[in-house]
Amino acid sequence: MKAEYSRRAIADLDEIAKYYEEHAGGRVAAAIADRIEAVVARISKAPESAQAMAGRPGIRVVPLRRYPYKIFYRVGADRITILHIRHSSRSDWAAPK
Repeated sequence: MKAEYSRRAIADLDEIAKYYEEHAGGRVAAAIADRIEAVVARISKAPESAQAMAGRPGIRVVPLRRYPYKIFYRVGADRITILHIRHSSRSDWAAPK
């Protein structure tokens, strides 16, 4: 299944990259980007494998595990849409209906 990124998710990626470039260096930023890509590739192959988000039909959430982020996405007929990539220490995300 193909993966596409919402504008918000692209902005999230930019923000994450900038933060880690500035505070931890390029190697850490690249490692996080690689992990995000790996998780997106995995959920593209098995889109129903992640936990469904309570109260938001059709939206699933998967943690990055090694890094403190969660990826929120929606499963469509032929693609998944990455909606948001959020730091796990932040309060729960109220996904758009």
